[in-house]
Amino acid sequence: MADQLNLVFFPSSYSELFSAWSRYPIAVPYAGGTALIREQGRPILELPSIILSLEKLEEMSRISRSERYLEIGAMAKLSQIIDLGKIVPAALRHCLENIAGPQLRNMATIGGSLCFRGGRLDSAAALTALDAQCELRGAQSSRWISASRFFAEPGLSALKPQELLTRIRIPLDSWDYSAYKKFTGQAGRSKVVIFLAKTQKNVLSDIRIVYKTGTLWRNKDSESILAGKQLPLNHRIAADFIKNWETFASGLHNVDELSRKELINFIEININNLSD
Repeated sequence: MADQLNLVFFPSSYSELFSAWSRYPIAVPYAGGTALIREQGRPILELPSIILSLEKLEEMSRISRSERYLEIGAMAKLSQIIDLGKIVPAALRHCLENIAGPQLRNMATIGGSLCFRGGRLDSAAALTALDAQCELRGAQSSRWISASRFFAEPGLSALKPQELLTRIRIPLDSWDYSAYKKFTGQAGRSKVVIFLAKTQKNVLSDIRIVYKTGTLWRNKDSESILAGKQLPLNHRIAADFIKNWETFASGLHNVDELSRKELINFIEININNLSD
């Protein structure tokens, strides 16, 4: 009988939320609603029979900053995060600025974009590269996991049944080099690549490249090639790095040849910017 009901709950606390969810296990958490628009593509949307609206959970809309971290509630709108300006790491800010148009960014929430069932959206690449942490809350407990673990399974997340993504914690590391590129893939699906590098006294201390298709790709073997290398990089080391990525990209599933070439060209341009 429950699936015949048309109910919308507006909990103002986590205890109210999980109490309602316990009574109606088929209930669906509802944030900005943009996933429904994207998935259905119809003027009149078909809504879930039982909805748990998250809009009155003030804690999930909070944004705070400490010396080391930026913490963003999962209900924060993409436009709100963009408006924070340079507090937001450039890689994430560029990703969010290039998601749809202003009207959709005023509706879409960061949590909803990360939990989208249809595949990985652009912000997942930046949060993985930035080593963000995600807070997942259930009725009795909460836990923090890395963004890379949250997005580990293609098209899925690490959320357990009746568990909610509530906060994202982003380290405010100082990246000396940050680059972002968005490509339009087949059937209009976007592909995004993030390139980050950190230096200490002209030594490359950290480098991260994350490529997003329908899933996320990171070639950690290539990163170890450059760790601890003096800047500017010599051309042999840079060439070895690019060659490693060419080999890695050749094994990526569901990535067409043009997309592979675009990816390698982007990496080559940026690694050459760090070379002599």
